[in-house]
Formats: sequence, C-alpha cells, structure tokens
Amino acid sequence: MVRQMPDVGAINCRGGSGVEWGGGDVLDKSALYSLRSGVDPCGTLSRGQVSPRGRYAPSPTGDLHLGNLRTALLAWLYARCADGQFVLRVEDLDRPRVRPGATERMLNDLRWLGLDWDEGPDVGGPYAPYTQSERLVLYAHHLQRLRAADLIYPCYCSRAEVARVASAPQQGDDGPRYPDTCRYLTQAQRRQHEANKRRPSLRFRVNDERVVTFTDLLAGYREQHVQQVVGDFVVCRSDGIFAYQFAVVVDDALMHINQIVRGADLLHSTARQILLYEALGFPIPSFVHVPLLLDAAGNRLAKRIQSEESPAINRGATGEVISATGLVQQYKERFYDIIAKMSWNA
Repeated sequence: MVRQMPDVGAINCRGGSGVEWGGGDVLDKSALYSLRSGVDPCGTLSRGQVSPRGRYAPSPTGDLHLGNLRTALLAWLYARCADGQFVLRVEDLDRPRVRPGATERMLNDLRWLGLDWDEGPDVGGPYAPYTQSERLVLYAHHLQRLRAADLIYPCYCSRAEVARVASAPQQGDDGPRYPDTCRYLTQAQRRQHEANKRRPSLRFRVNDERVVTFTDLLAGYREQHVQQVVGDFVVCRSDGIFAYQFAVVVDDALMHINQIVRGADLLHSTARQILLYEALGFPIPSFVHVPLLLDAAGNRLAKRIQSEESPAINRGATGEVISATGLVQQYKERFYDIIAKMSWNA
C-alpha cells in the first residue's frame, strides 16, 4: 500500500473546482487546462515554442524506490505527450554519499519501466556531459560570474553555529534562517577567520525586499520573501562541493530544460532557484511539483531506508509494469491532463 504524503504537498480530493494542498491552499484546475490553448500559467514558455524539454535527474545515493519511478514516469509522460525531448542527468555531486553501482542500477530500472531518453550519460547529446561530477568547470565559471557581480560572499559559520544564533520561529524547510552573521564582515575579520583555518562556504546575497512569485502547475500561485524565510543561502559548501540549489539551475539552464516535473519536497526550493536563474540571466522554466508517496506505516519513501512495504524495485515481482508507450498514446491528445490525473489518483 502506498499513500500520498499530505504535509509536503499530497493532495486531498474534495470535489468542486480545486484540490487542497498542505497548508490549506487550493489549486484551481484551470491552471492545468489552460495548457489546451498553449497558455503557460508561469508566463515562462512562449506559445510558439515547438520543442518542450523535460528531464529526470536522480542521485546515485541508493536504489530507486516506487516514488522515484513515479516521478520519473510523470516527467517522461509530460515531455513525450507534448512531442518534447527528455533528458536524463545524474546528480552525483555529493561524492561521499554516492553508492557503487547505483547509477547503472538506476538506468536499468528506468529502462525496465519502459522509459527512454534523447540525451543522457549513456547516450550523449549536445549538452554533455550529463553527469554532474564531470561538469565542475561549468559550475566554477558561473560561480565566478556571481562573484564578479558581488552576489556571493564567504561565510565561516558552521550549521551548528547558525542553529544556535537563529530563533525558533525562523525554522523553515531547510532549517533555521541564516542570520546574516558573515554578510557584513570586514576584510580584516575575514582574514582572521582564514588565519584560524576556518574554511568558508559561499552564500548568495538575497535582496532584502524581493518577494519571489511563481505559479506551479499543481500547487498553484506561490510567493516567498526569501530573505525573511531562508536568508542568504549556500551555493558552494565549505568542503568545495557545489550546492544543489546552484548546480541544478546551471544544469537545467545550460541543457535548455524548460519544464521541470519533480517531487513536492522541492517546492520550497523554487523561489531560491528563481533568484539564481535571474542573477545568471537564464530563462525560468515551468514547474510541476507532484505529491510524494508514503508507505503503509506513514513514512516517506527513501533510498536510504527501505521498509518491508516499500522495497527497492524488484524486476521479478508478480504483475505487469505500466506500459509507458501505451500511456503516451492514451494521453496524446490531452497531455495537459496527465499530471492532474496521475497525481490526484496515486
């Protein structure tokens, strides 16, 4: 038994014209059906765009579970039913967490499901490489662009120090709001930290007044005052690893991804990513955040924790896997409805 996870965007059908998300927000289904006429509710894709580009970007930190495959299938369907291209990218920047052989097993599981991709680490493509650990030069280049624009600064705080300084009401999805401890350090203070062998992370300088707004095709209208909710955020860790928020924006932009379908646990990251798209002069894609899945015990499915009722994919399991090709034919004339139908009826 697999259930949707309500507190991070699982939806509750109640009839009428909308569905309720966590937090009481209600989505007007017209946002999805507006795609019939080529209208993009986010205002980021033009009517004349003939080649939508979607992607799935798993991390090889363990074997894929049913929730991962569901998201991959939704992303693939959304691209294919619009006669779009589909890209597979491996997000392996956090090398200490990468598991040997996980990439190969992920690719095999996706093929077993019936998915294919136009570009990826195994088939190449015009925007190669498609493995993040092979794209470090690209990240360094765009990080330098932010540095040249004075949009990043060194932060010498550890996570524990940030948590101690931040007050409880400022706790968010990614932990406490950053309290600007290192934002206004003088050069002398920075040199002192360096002399004490403190290795800095790099934080993006968030505009104090900016409220980011966007329309997710499932979650509806969203706004976030990033400085108040998150504060200046890390784009490169103190160990030299580029942060997810930064790398994913660079990758999606350089690979010309214009539609992003991913789990609802990343919805709260979108405002920060939009700030980075803008700072780097990249076009902003459309976003669809689909509800997560829970196992029968009410636990979120996770690669690192495989419960008895949410095992890794078993190719020998009884029953037939959904035919991806058949789904494309079924939804070909009404691709705008795919995300709604498959997400509302998990």
